[in-house]
Amino acid sequence: MDSDGDGIGDLRGILTRLDYLQWLGVDVIWICPIFDSPNDDNGYDIRDYRKILSTFGTMEDFDRLLAEVHRRGMKLILDLVLNHTSDEHPWFLESRASTDNPKRDWYLWREGRDGHPPNNWESIFRGPAWTRDPSTGQYYL
Repeated sequence: MDSDGDGIGDLRGILTRLDYLQWLGVDVIWICPIFDSPNDDNGYDIRDYRKILSTFGTMEDFDRLLAEVHRRGMKLILDLVLNHTSDEHPWFLESRASTDNPKRDWYLWREGRDGHPPNNWESIFRGPAWTRDPSTGQYYL
């Protein structure tokens, strides 16, 4: 449900439909990633796990939604992306600083092969899965 007319469903929109969802017999609501993201990967590229992407609302909106869901005896599941982050996340930016950075092994970094990516893996979104980092010359997934 879109509460502000921008064409994108949001937390306040869900909140306005909770009574209807409960009437339908819904007891669990599962929502897409809502955390701050550059949104290059449909929200699965989290930039900050402590902020809500403004398109979806605010942390206050989330807190209110969660309280109202629980008040109705329902549950809320977040699609929580823990196995990767955005290339704009502070951890990634730190890992990118040098090949001996302590956070370097938090991500997949590889040497290229003859000026090309480490292998021929393709991204589901566009081109090669690997991206070359100009500062170190290595590639990351």
